[in-house]
Amino acid sequence: MDLGFSKSEKLLVESARRFLEKEAAGIFREAELAKEGYSRQLWHKMAELGWMGILFPGQYQGMDGNILELILLLEEMGRALVPGPFIATMISGYGLWRYGTKMQKEELLPALTAGQQIIIPCFMASELTGGDVNRKEQADFKDDHYRLSATRLFVSYAQSADWFLYEAATRTGKTLFLVPANTPGISCRLIETLAADRQCELVLDRVNVSASNIVGTEDGGAEIIHEIQQWGALCESAYILGLLEKVLEMAVKHAKIREQFGRPIGSFQAIQHQCADMVTDIDKLKFLTYRAAWKLSAHASAGREIHMAKARASDASRRVTLLGIKIHGGVGITQEYDLQFYFRRAKAAETTFGDGDLHREFVARSLGLGAS
Repeated sequence: MDLGFSKSEKLLVESARRFLEKEAAGIFREAELAKEGYSRQLWHKMAELGWMGILFPGQYQGMDGNILELILLLEEMGRALVPGPFIATMISGYGLWRYGTKMQKEELLPALTAGQQIIIPCFMASELTGGDVNRKEQADFKDDHYRLSATRLFVSYAQSADWFLYEAATRTGKTLFLVPANTPGISCRLIETLAADRQCELVLDRVNVSASNIVGTEDGGAEIIHEIQQWGALCESAYILGLLEKVLEMAVKHAKIREQFGRPIGSFQAIQHQCADMVTDIDKLKFLTYRAAWKLSAHASAGREIHMAKARASDASRRVTLLGIKIHGGVGITQEYDLQFYFRRAKAAETTFGDGDLHREFVARSLGLGAS
């Protein structure tokens, strides 16, 4: 699909693919055995290429890029199944750049773009996460600081965080805080998951945070939080897109070389139609994801487009990977084949930042249907 990308955008994609093919081949296998769940060495190499600074201006050692370039980069990362807190740090840092104080930005953004700081969003259950998975929420104000208590489930890569972008219910609304991960009273426990993607239970037990750590305004964080979650949904859609493109590539390759009854299985109509369904799903997702990214890069509203993209991404992640498994047969779920890693990661990504049904509800509301 040629959507008329600029020369620099095409160069970004080509260079990212070359780099990841060389430096990240099979990295997901090693990551599942590593304590942190990703490669710190690869993380720092990505930072040296400027990837952590793609969204940020030069004054913070960034690349002065835009959302579309980030989405193209994430698509390539999805193809390579690169694990780690890249999306979490990007959306947190972008929220900080847009809404943080001058002091907050000067302290954190240069270190973030250099790959030296990891910021993990830690939000309450909401419409974009679905369901009530949090408990023991409390935020008390006293003597120019807040005391935060909460238990949050499924906080990705919380064990690797340097900072948390933490949402709390305060006096009359929601407030967003920057909380150092080494603050006394914070503890973290890994939760075993199908995708081995380092989901955590995060506990804050009477954690003291200065009012100067508020991002935005006191009680005025709801819109910022919703916006950050939308960016996350779009980023996850791009990662899923790249993941599914690789699944299709593996399935087509297998269909060409695997023989049954003396002929490649790709010569059978059933397999051909399954591959056709896969590429159709992927192209629909590609168009929706690129369109949403283009609108955001043009500083236009893209809420509906983001919800459409994530709804399609969630549904396609399930359909395409299952078809890939079917085409491979029994070997598709064995450890020696990469496909099962893609299948498990796609299953986790299906619900990250909301599943398909949840995002269809948002699209319906934009049409004046459903809840008012």
